[in-house]
Amino acid sequence: MRVLGVDPGLTRCGLGVVDGGRGRTVHCVQVDVVRTPVDSTAAERLLRIADTVEQWLDRHEPEAVAVERVFSQHNVRTVMGTAQAGGVVALAAARRGLPVAFHTPSEVKAAVTGSGRADKAQVGAMITRLLGLENTPSPADAADALALAICHLWREPMRARLAEAEARAAELARKHKARLAAAAKTTKGKR
Repeated sequence: MRVLGVDPGLTRCGLGVVDGGRGRTVHCVQVDVVRTPVDSTAAERLLRIADTVEQWLDRHEPEAVAVERVFSQHNVRTVMGTAQAGGVVALAAARRGLPVAFHTPSEVKAAVTGSGRADKAQVGAMITRLLGLENTPSPADAADALALAICHLWREPMRARLAEAEARAAELARKHKARLAAAAKTTKGKR
């Protein structure tokens, strides 16, 4: 499976494409960071991000897109820009019918390092090791994008199995409830 990981941001938006193989085998296809000029309008910056993401989706044809979920920060302006960039990415993927998953920073860190409290250096070091890269992707947004893709590759199969099991359980519960209602109706009719 091929996944596009995106670490959204208005100034720097990390993009990383990773192929997943059997087990936990992963391979880096491409990684980069989209930079937008601070003096441009928000709309111009979002357009640049959207155009670049569209090009990556066309070029790499991922089967899914993993985006970092916006988390609470003290700087509302940063949160808004991050959320807007993430929304642009989700929209581009949705237009192609691609599934989009949002992963929290701690979920991503736990998936690639074993600790949800890992720092940027630890994430970068593990990404370098897991993907067999010569150098740690820089800036950290690039390594984070790869980490998002890997997190999705490793966690999504488990999520899918869990969702499937929950759906089966809900269906069994619905059928059981219907049988109980039918039995109660039959019992009531015999009185």
